[in-house]
Amino acid sequence: MLKKGNKLYSILTGTCPKCHNESMYMDKNPYHLTQIFKMHERCSHCNTKYKIEPSFFYGAMYVSYGVGIAFAVAAFVISFLFIGTSLKTSFFAILGTLIVFMPIIMRLSRNIWINMFMKYDPDAVKQK
Repeated sequence: MLKKGNKLYSILTGTCPKCHNESMYMDKNPYHLTQIFKMHERCSHCNTKYKIEPSFFYGAMYVSYGVGIAFAVAAFVISFLFIGTSLKTSFFAILGTLIVFMPIIMRLSRNIWINMFMKYDPDAVKQK
């Protein structure tokens, strides 16, 4: 089970990397495409600023590439090796997977990126 205090908890749930108490995103559903990148400025629980510097999340593009490759490899293994489809069908399975999961890939990439720079602090309290 994933519990607070684990980086994987913050990455998979999209919660504040410092306190794990609230979502970083204004809309938790990544498939609301107009809201996909809209984040709170700060955590209302511990006051952590999410955008550490201007253009901070550009680095998430590099993470996104790796996460996208992982999804593509998984689609290939499932379609070609487990199901036994042709290479052409596997290619379309990869394309479909990347299109369908793109909002999730983008959110996961941002979550991974910010968690590379912040760590969980169980004593995080709001400071004004």
